[in-house]
Amino acid sequence: MMDWQGQSLAEKLMQIMLLGFAVIAFGTGYLTASFQTMILIYAGGVVLTTLVTVPNWPIFNRHPLKWLDPSEVEKHPKPQPSSNVNSKKKPIKK
Repeated sequence: MMDWQGQSLAEKLMQIMLLGFAVIAFGTGYLTASFQTMILIYAGGVVLTTLVTVPNWPIFNRHPLKWLDPSEVEKHPKPQPSSNVNSKKKPIKK
């Protein structure tokens, strides 16, 4: 399972790679005057980006979450919302 820092890293890596491939594809397509070349380079970049960022690689799980044991959960009950929270709501204007 990918951790929070791994998700952030995967998203940043995806954005950088897609932008890089878009710039490379546009430049190559412009210089060769070929729309087909541009689309093929960008499509290859999307496939490569997907293969790098979607699978759960070990680099994306460097900070695994530590879950509580069920016995620990029973010792620390979930806090109940206080009753004064509702009194702070602003009235809805019509």
